[in-house]
Amino acid sequence: MSLDRFSGTAFDRLFTAAESRALDRLAIERHGVAGIVLMKRAGRAAWMTLQQRWPFADAITVVCGRGNNAGDGYIVAGCARSSGKKVQLIQLGSASALSGDAALARDWAVALGVMIDEVADEAPAFEVDGEVIVDALIGTGARGDVRPGFARAIGRINAAAKPVLALDIPSGLCADTGRVLGSVVRADVTVTFIGVKRGLVTGSGPDHTGAVVLDTLGVPDDCHRDIGGIAALQWSGQRHLIPQRAPSAYKHQSGHALIVGGDSGMGGAVAMAAEAALRVGAGLVSVVTRPEHVSAILARRPEVMVKGADDARPLDALVDRASVIAIGPGLGRGDWGHALLERVLRAGKPLVVDADGLHLLAQHRVDATPPMVLTPHVAEAGALLGNNTVADVQRDRFAAATELAARSSNGAAILKGAGSVVAGAGRLGVCLHGNPGMATAGMGDVLTGVVAGLLAQGLGVWDAAVAGACLHSFAADRVAERNGRIGLLATDLLIELRAILNEPAN
Repeated sequence: MSLDRFSGTAFDRLFTAAESRALDRLAIERHGVAGIVLMKRAGRAAWMTLQQRWPFADAITVVCGRGNNAGDGYIVAGCARSSGKKVQLIQLGSASALSGDAALARDWAVALGVMIDEVADEAPAFEVDGEVIVDALIGTGARGDVRPGFARAIGRINAAAKPVLALDIPSGLCADTGRVLGSVVRADVTVTFIGVKRGLVTGSGPDHTGAVVLDTLGVPDDCHRDIGGIAALQWSGQRHLIPQRAPSAYKHQSGHALIVGGDSGMGGAVAMAAEAALRVGAGLVSVVTRPEHVSAILARRPEVMVKGADDARPLDALVDRASVIAIGPGLGRGDWGHALLERVLRAGKPLVVDADGLHLLAQHRVDATPPMVLTPHVAEAGALLGNNTVADVQRDRFAAATELAARSSNGAAILKGAGSVVAGAGRLGVCLHGNPGMATAGMGDVLTGVVAGLLAQGLGVWDAAVAGACLHSFAADRVAERNGRIGLLATDLLIELRAILNEPAN
């Protein structure tokens, strides 16, 4: 999910459906902007986007439900009709059931010549005549599964194989979590209003929204500040966290990261994590791994100090010297990995825990008290949270990440995936960088090394998690822009990390 998905007004916050409604109310009550005025701004913004994306479309089909989302659809229909376009407006149920601002929008569109085709909302049957479909069925207030009649309408929209413009959010997508509510519209473009909804950027959201265009409808900035929301995380907003080295700097000032893992046959994982820690600026990096991997790691990266270990004893001399310990890449799930994990946990040093380290934490319920950054994918998160399934975690990624971060005092979690969620210190954010090419072996190992390298340089747990997640995925986007997403390797990021960090700060 890279930033090229987003256009329109710049944004740095994400909002729930309730927060979006509160923004509406503030605009109306504090600034005297009438609800129908906001609705007309929304419909006109969507119409402008439609014209820009599909300039040669002479006919549109607008599919409306019953709430304010339908009102936005009526405004789009009226704009299209007044521009000389053919308009097919499908209304599920009776148009007379609309109320408030949606009813005013209906009357405005009818006065401009829009004809309404009412269909039974229990079993809607309609054919799509337009070249572009405007989805105005269900807005941001949906919570439970879509009712059967509306699900059939969504099915007809998807089956029409026409470009789809969704208003505010694709119908059937949960605005708060990005969960599919049984059935969901597959949009090519989503125009979202006032603020970007959480569900557009994580979970299943990126699979269904297409390009996302934000129009704030002229709602003043003070409304957004008062409502708050959570952070929309980008590398540009985290660059200042990276320490700048003094002319007299020496390696010990930049910290010592210890990477632990690499059971038999899995030495590449710790090698990638170690090099990533060096590339983001750690002064020293040590690795503890199986003895058979020592030569290969030194041959690849002689700057890394590598110690072979068949048990946990070699860790005793290293943990005291380390600024931070990362454990998990290639660790395995056997007795060797468990012994190393127990020793690392007793060290009391800041930790980054990934991969098999997370599985061992879940399996053995080790009491973990040091500050930790956990970096699970959804399956690992489910195990840590008590045998939850992937679907359980995806149902509410924000709640899952928050619970994971609470596993240690001063802890943080990066719940990986499309729209990685970062939680910790009572805060939440979603990383807006990343792309599907990252779904390949070793990406998590590189992230582990990035976060460990930042912690080694003195960043706090939250700052290291946020900056690490953004830097890692931003590097992947940069590589993908040059060379494409297919065949993107985790090691492709290593030189890019260095290049990004050496660019002048704006």
